[in-house]
Amino acid sequence: MSTPHDLGPMPSDRRMTTIDERIVSAGLDRIFDLAADVERWPDHLPHYRYVRFHERTPDGGVVEMSANRPFGSANWPTWWTSIMTVTRPGGAAPASIRFRHVRGITTGMDVEWSFHPIPAGILVRIVHVWNGPEWPLIGDIAARAVIGPVFVHGIAARTLAGLAHAAERSAGQTPSDPTPR
Repeated sequence: MSTPHDLGPMPSDRRMTTIDERIVSAGLDRIFDLAADVERWPDHLPHYRYVRFHERTPDGGVVEMSANRPFGSANWPTWWTSIMTVTRPGGAAPASIRFRHVRGITTGMDVEWSFHPIPAGILVRIVHVWNGPEWPLIGDIAARAVIGPVFVHGIAARTLAGLAHAAERSAGQTPSDPTPR
């Protein structure tokens, strides 16, 4: 195993931000464990094609992911490689899962999964921030008009809904509809 990566705090100066959140009716440990076990995401999420670790560290590693973005009956395949760090519940810092995309069209994107206990369950929030691809003249527009709202949100909302469904099902709850429109 390699040494842990330090991604630091989430950047606050990016031009594109997408936020997906959902209240999950399951315990913190259950939804956190499902979210942190990225290698098993394809078992729970039909839109995920694969997840492979290239390097493991005590708190995560370098992981390559591929997911389809459905458009009706057609799927648009996507892929990216990220540095991943995991801060488990119960420590001094709040539970979180962080990613920084280091390969693929979304290189430079930072992602944070956070988990907040509330009376109704666990509020899980996924925040993506990015300045867009380094394409002259159109990179920022592509990020804010297409990549963020269509691809990032389209995949993240399905991922969160699918993992929430799996957590609620295993907790004996009646899962809400797992498929965002």
